[in-house]
Amino acid sequence: MQQHTDFIGRHIGPAEPEKKAMLAALGFDSMDAFIKKVVPAAILTDKALELGEPRNEAEVLEELRAIASKNQVFKSYIGMGYYNTHTPAVILRNLLENPAWYTAYTPYQPEISQGRLEALLNYQTMVSDLTGMEIANASLLDEATAAAEAMTFCQRVSKSKSKIFFVSQECFPQTIDVVRTRAEPIGVQVVVGDHRKDLDALDCFGVLLQYPTLDGEIHDYKDIVAKAHAKDALVVVAADLLALTMLTPPGEFGADVAIGSAQRFGVPLGYGGPHAAYFATRDANKRLMPGRVVGVSIDSSGNKAYRLALQTREQHIRREKATSNVCTAQVLLANIASMFAVYHGPQGLKTIAQRVHRLTATLAAGLRKLDCDVGTAAFFDTIVVRTGSRTQQLHDAARQQAVNLRVVDDENVGISLDETTTSADVEALWRIFAGAGKAIPAFAAVEADVTDRIPASLARTSEFLTHPVFNTHHSETELLRYLRKLSDKDLALDRTMIPLGSCTMKLNATTEMIPITWKEFGNIHPFAPLEQAQGYQQMITELEQMLVACTGYDSVSLQPNAGSQGEYAGLLAIRGYHQSRGEGHRNVCLIPSSAHGTNPATAHMAGMQVVVVACDERGNVDIADLKVKAEKHANDLAAIMITYPSTHGVFEEAVREVCEIVHSHGGQVYIDGANMNAMVGLCAPGKFGGDVSHLNLHKTFCIPHGGGGPGVGPIGVKSHLAPFLPGHRMLEKHVAPVCAAPWGSASILPISWTYIKLMGRQGLKAASEMAILNANYIAKRLEPHFPILYTGTNGLVAHECIVDLRPLKDTGVTVDDVAKRLMDFGFHAPTMSFPVPGTLMIEPTESESKEELDRFCEAMIAIREEIRAVEQGVYKAEESPLRNAPHTAMDITGEWNRPYTREQAVFPVSSLREGKYWPPVGRVDNVYGDRNLVCACPPMSDYE
Repeated sequence: MQQHTDFIGRHIGPAEPEKKAMLAALGFDSMDAFIKKVVPAAILTDKALELGEPRNEAEVLEELRAIASKNQVFKSYIGMGYYNTHTPAVILRNLLENPAWYTAYTPYQPEISQGRLEALLNYQTMVSDLTGMEIANASLLDEATAAAEAMTFCQRVSKSKSKIFFVSQECFPQTIDVVRTRAEPIGVQVVVGDHRKDLDALDCFGVLLQYPTLDGEIHDYKDIVAKAHAKDALVVVAADLLALTMLTPPGEFGADVAIGSAQRFGVPLGYGGPHAAYFATRDANKRLMPGRVVGVSIDSSGNKAYRLALQTREQHIRREKATSNVCTAQVLLANIASMFAVYHGPQGLKTIAQRVHRLTATLAAGLRKLDCDVGTAAFFDTIVVRTGSRTQQLHDAARQQAVNLRVVDDENVGISLDETTTSADVEALWRIFAGAGKAIPAFAAVEADVTDRIPASLARTSEFLTHPVFNTHHSETELLRYLRKLSDKDLALDRTMIPLGSCTMKLNATTEMIPITWKEFGNIHPFAPLEQAQGYQQMITELEQMLVACTGYDSVSLQPNAGSQGEYAGLLAIRGYHQSRGEGHRNVCLIPSSAHGTNPATAHMAGMQVVVVACDERGNVDIADLKVKAEKHANDLAAIMITYPSTHGVFEEAVREVCEIVHSHGGQVYIDGANMNAMVGLCAPGKFGGDVSHLNLHKTFCIPHGGGGPGVGPIGVKSHLAPFLPGHRMLEKHVAPVCAAPWGSASILPISWTYIKLMGRQGLKAASEMAILNANYIAKRLEPHFPILYTGTNGLVAHECIVDLRPLKDTGVTVDDVAKRLMDFGFHAPTMSFPVPGTLMIEPTESESKEELDRFCEAMIAIREEIRAVEQGVYKAEESPLRNAPHTAMDITGEWNRPYTREQAVFPVSSLREGKYWPPVGRVDNVYGDRNLVCACPPMSDYE
């Protein structure tokens, strides 16, 4: 039996003796007694999760390998925005498989995130250069959601009063579907038509075009752009980044926005994701652009430093006025794509593109020699062949050769080539189209006669990727060292605890990560026939069932590819349910004042009116105010959005009453699952009143944060909401898809499947208990030094605690000072000023050992002593080690005129001498960065 539970002990940090010591410090002699004082009796369950026993790592990997083997990896020529690509091995091993990159958090603390911020700045530069735009963001979720964001962006920026968004019928169908989903709740009418004819008589605020089109055609859009601009409409171009190495970029023919995917820059197909989308626009529109933007600023010594810029657009500041609810980028995937460009450089990318194009031109020429009717005239990598009555026969013949062609319709077949295509592949395609017994032409002879099929008028003449970073690291040695240099600048989970409240930075075990690079998961197109993805279907179904067991809901959708998308899908399900009952007028969403900012932003996107419910002095939902608001809006009440345990880190006693009040007034209960790590195995939102919840698989279920993405935000629903889960045209269920692929970021779902299988019902419950114990242990140790802001009825917290620094404001020491000083101790700061300004929210997770918890507490206590020195007048706040933090290696060289020693600056505790993390930059100047906004690699003149 012991071997089966080994993994639980590897995942959960404290061993049994440590656990007992921590319980004793809190005054308890058993975990059961402790949990009964934390979790309200009204919701605490004694029923075991309906899951299997814990398994060992070898067994689980063997089982998953058997499941993966049921997937059939065909050669894909489907295209439609998804292409085979080669992930350079140096990037695979040293970035995708490297915990220094995949376990990092969103770079909100720039001083300890300089490496991944530089990589993201490279990504923005790459996108800006290739698209011909002036500014790009640090990635969005996928091409379809980027198009939907572009639609609402156009509505904000355009001077047109029209409610119509025009979409070319030659755009990818999955993009059109997601745009329609986003448009309907906010009253936008999507008109899909022929951009060459239908735009003339149409008044619209925006236009979406595909470049090249779904069928591979390359159009000259200059006249279309001029027509749109004459109507005060903005033009969005969904463009293929690889094609843009050869085609005139959208920025040069007048487009206002360029969007698309960076998938084919080294990121595997992965059955649909995760992949980094891009969004680029004119500099004049930068403050209305969705998503995160990396900018260049300076640090306290005047040296260059990177940071997230334009932070005022963050949802927790603007709430329902936010430009978007997106708070996850696709950082890990954007960094892979940026390094693909760094490794290959401009000439290397162009060589890849030219080769793909030449193979496509050769394919088309050979098919014509075989008397096939190739309808596409000007193209980059995609053609359509008119196949008439032979269509199904050709698909069958192709699949017999383990080849997937694109299903266009009953009389046409599509073919898209890519970086991995060879001359032998082209000959194999000719054989399929030639049929049995018919000779095919000689490849060399056909290729010798082909010419480019890109119109001369649309051939790219401008340079791109001229910055030294894209022209230096072309050998494996150079790229290897560049990746190492960047990762050395950052703090990730491979170095230290990341105690972020509400973000659950827990162990991403190596065994869980291994399957994502298996070809059986990585090399399958999201629109491959279902019979070729039986392994995926089994794994997905099993994961859905396991999440049903964990949550108490009846059905789960794994499609939403971020927590924000899960929130949105959940509110759309509620909206659809009310409409189905003839109560579509219900549009009021009650949201507690403590809620995460994505909640009101999402409600606004779902066409709902936000009404704020007060919280009492203990941080709980104010029941009296809730009753008043529910009664007042009873006729129009759609939903309440609550987080549980609360955003304040407390198990609210009255959660059942909250749900009953809303239900009694006709509303539905949306429970934000951000804090699910405190509930699995102990209580279930689907059992105590929730109708729908999203889960953050990148929090509770161990998918790593990747520096700010990928994330997965599936939703669980009660049975009455199941008909309104997101659908997809692949599944012949067209219920409002929220992202491009049927199962969203499918290739990282094996991580959560593996975690749940390894932990089993006992392990998952033990993890929740330990997360709560670790948080209470920290609160107990810090309470003599800092006030703990909120606790439950018995003076205990849930899985996180809020340390109140506001009583120290008279000293002049700020929450920023404490956060930055923690970097000198080798720690990532807790969550700053959320949900309460001037506080730190600490969540240790179950993965951290007592030794690491004590190390963190000792750092906080040492910082309290430095604050006391300010209180006692030893030095002023502005001269203290707190205000000057973080201290770099450069700071302690040369002249030293500060009122504290060099040793106190960089070795505030003796243990740091054994393994010191040196912050690469001093405190970053945010104001300077916003006043002098630079969001791309510095120009060449800076190097001269």
